[in-house]
Amino acid sequence: MIEKVAGDAALHLDVEGDGEPTLLLMHGFGGSARNWRPQQRALRDRFRVAALDVRGHARSEAPRDAVAYRPERFVADVARALDHLGCARAVVGGLSMGAGIAARFAIAHPARVRGLVLTALPPGADEGTRQRSWALAFADAIERDGLDAAGARFAWGSESGLDAGAAKLVKLGFAEHAPHALAHTLRELLAVQPGAETLAEALAPLRLPVLLVVGERDPVSVAVTRRLAAALPDAALVVVPGAGHAVNLEARDATSDALRAFLERVS
Repeated sequence: MIEKVAGDAALHLDVEGDGEPTLLLMHGFGGSARNWRPQQRALRDRFRVAALDVRGHARSEAPRDAVAYRPERFVADVARALDHLGCARAVVGGLSMGAGIAARFAIAHPARVRGLVLTALPPGADEGTRQRSWALAFADAIERDGLDAAGARFAWGSESGLDAGAAKLVKLGFAEHAPHALAHTLRELLAVQPGAETLAEALAPLRLPVLLVVGERDPVSVAVTRRLAAALPDAALVVVPGAGHAVNLEARDATSDALRAFLERVS
């Protein structure tokens, strides 16, 4: 079922199934709710699984003002989506950028989170990694060179960690996004992503059930995911053999199985 969530930026929401608990998933940068279709189809027999196009991406609105892409706006969007679903509490998660948004939401609104799913969590801008410089350089390249050239350099090229099939899907997905929205998201959200230590300090006291999923061959997320898993007392870590960064697309069944086991545990 396709639904629209009203607000300062209208959001597109895909919903499958009607069981409990509800699982709300968000995609990675340059992706869309479609990236979670394999998991929605695999889990809809038992759970309600909603996938959100985050603001500035795909079928959701893309405000022009850079302020509209600050972290608190994405957090507020998650709350809006849950309100639209009539859901006081849900399992909230995402891939990469979406995982970062989910973690921020859990910290801001722990009473609304039954469990947290962090898949291919990105490294933090405060960890001495390339995250901040990558995000800022990518944004500059989009505005200077155009999205196709910038994406080939920063998103789906040889340094992305994606296999050929995933790289093709990522490239196709980028074509439906407004370039200004991607540039704003890079500068305002991804360039200030908190690292594993910062997230652990905020999440550990909440004692939320947490599932961390990462591909064994993911050069971006393996280290930060392992550090966070070691720091959280209620975290379950799943490392998927042979998979890269887009683990939900590269290892669909393994990701779906991990989600099902976690949802059954939470319920």
